[in-house]
Amino acid sequence: MSTLVECVPNFSEGRDQSKVDAIVAAMNLPGVFLLDREMDTDHNRCVITLVGTREAIQEAAILGVGKAAELIDLNTHQGAHPRMGAADVIPFIPIDGLTLEDCVAMARQVGAEIYRRFGVPVYLYEAAANSPERQNLENIRRGQFEGIRADIATNPARKPDFGEAKLHPTAGATVVGARKALVAYNVFLNTPDVDIARKIAKAVRFSSGGLRYVKAAGFLVRGMAQVSMNLTDFEQTPVHRVFEYVKREAARYGVVPVSSEIVGLVPKKALEQAAEWFLQVENFDSSLILENRLAAVMGGKMAVGGLRAGVEPFIEQLAAPTATPGGGSAAAASAAMAAGLAAMVAGMSRGKKAYVQHEAQLSAALARLSPLREELKAAIDADADSYNSVMKAYKQAKAANHAANDPANDAADGDRLIEAALHLATMVPLNVAEKASEVAQLAETLQPITNPNMKSDLITALALAAAAITGALANVEINLESVKDAKFQAEVRKRVAALHHGEAATPGKA
Repeated sequence: MSTLVECVPNFSEGRDQSKVDAIVAAMNLPGVFLLDREMDTDHNRCVITLVGTREAIQEAAILGVGKAAELIDLNTHQGAHPRMGAADVIPFIPIDGLTLEDCVAMARQVGAEIYRRFGVPVYLYEAAANSPERQNLENIRRGQFEGIRADIATNPARKPDFGEAKLHPTAGATVVGARKALVAYNVFLNTPDVDIARKIAKAVRFSSGGLRYVKAAGFLVRGMAQVSMNLTDFEQTPVHRVFEYVKREAARYGVVPVSSEIVGLVPKKALEQAAEWFLQVENFDSSLILENRLAAVMGGKMAVGGLRAGVEPFIEQLAAPTATPGGGSAAAASAAMAAGLAAMVAGMSRGKKAYVQHEAQLSAALARLSPLREELKAAIDADADSYNSVMKAYKQAKAANHAANDPANDAADGDRLIEAALHLATMVPLNVAEKASEVAQLAETLQPITNPNMKSDLITALALAAAAITGALANVEINLESVKDAKFQAEVRKRVAALHHGEAATPGKA
């Protein structure tokens, strides 16, 4: 099955076109496509947006780091943007055919290879982080290149995930991770007073009491004060809400936004959300957009010849005498359908006079159900892929043992391959069960605030979610039996226990 991954490496060079050209050329591999490149002279930083197949984009990212380490010397680098590496940060974002957990595995593989090839130490962040304090990039990058260089040898908290406790002399360190799609969004103010931008940034960013999923700082760019932001989950905290917040804070200082900019690319859904908000379209849904409807029909995601034509291929694949797709994929599909039904009920009640007092709650439910539905749909294929990865790992281990010069070492390598594959095969259905449980909880909250004539739809959603939880946890258990890592087993069983204690509601329960 084909996979599609986005990678958005940030390099500490935004002024020398030839260096950026050389870095981009190094990443130009078959199966990798350049979508965008942004250079900023004030920040002295470039952002490259790539998309490609899993294996190809991993190698492209590694080669990009190598070329940056060759060309960029942080000892002489100056710019407005904080940095700790020539290749400063490399996130992997799932697009199609894989999950966030797959991107975590990619980040760890790429991090290990970067240090092995180039001697550049690597820190893991966001979903790939090995500790909670390293989930946030700013925690890792605090002090920048110079501060980390002075601190790393004596401060155990600074030890990289891959490499020795020292920075590369010119290339510093690289941060690699996995995350959801991020929107890099900047707002320019009609003042050169950068202190105002910093005060607004402090008000808007989550770490100092502002909006969830917003990181912000103030800079002077092109002679204007700029509020520079990263929106790490635009579905939870949308772009339009951030803009309105910045606008309101700016008014306190007698200034106004004059423009905004997006660095790199932005998911279409983020702009659809903004259109819905500012236009106040009552019955808005992304399927109302002509191009979206055409893409869905042309891609086979909407059945022109009746609903059966859309679902029948998957049912026939389930019935085929092959191991995949199986129960795990069916569980993910059930949970996705539950999320779809719950969204339908919420959407048909929102905007109606009888439920106007529940408008905020209905909108919040819809905002959460949409990403849940997309993640669960992706898990249908991810579950089958994880099973295939386990089978492939067993075959690779067997082949390695047969061809071994040192049977003990090769057996250990084979065990590691199998263990890693089993971890992934356990995490995919566990995540499905947790998401299905959240869908069920949302469906429960909708019962008293939506049209009672749609009660049967919510009961069906609850039944589907309950089936998804049961099936997904059965897959978790069968994979966990083969896992040897006791710590991993304990963590998984703790999450399973939490699900049992906060179990999805039974169909029909009021």
